[in-house]
Amino acid sequence: MHRKFIAIIVATAVAITGVSASQARAADAKDILGGLAAIAIIGAGVHYYNQEKRKNRTRTTRHQTYTPQPYVAQPSYPVRPLPQHVARYDLPQQCLRTFNTYSNNHPLLAPNCLKKHYKHANSLPQECKVGFWNGNKVKRAYEPACLRQKGYRVVYK
Repeated sequence: MHRKFIAIIVATAVAITGVSASQARAADAKDILGGLAAIAIIGAGVHYYNQEKRKNRTRTTRHQTYTPQPYVAQPSYPVRPLPQHVARYDLPQQCLRTFNTYSNNHPLLAPNCLKKHYKHANSLPQECKVGFWNGNKVKRAYEPACLRQKGYRVVYK
């Protein structure tokens, strides 16, 4: 808004100076120089105003720039112990075993290890128990994906 106002004043001054210059006689050189000086002063004021405006704009944007905060990793262990009814669904990672006769790259949870390291082993869902032939007899183990669907999880301690 200020720019438009100042531009209108400068344009009016130039137009009046041009009209008065055409009507001026040779003896009115003082008036012509005075008009040119007034235009120069107004132009210098506009230039100074624009410079100050640019300086203020860079000052305010410098303070408003966003500086991202460094990422602080949260601890992978719980901060406080889980309640007993939640901790009951945490299966020990040390019971994960790969059985060559079942699948080389698909681990299962060994039932003997679970009985030893997990006090709720008797309450595990029986539909997640798989049987496979190891060459001598049928071995049984728990499928982790099935247990995961039932709400259990393997905890890496």
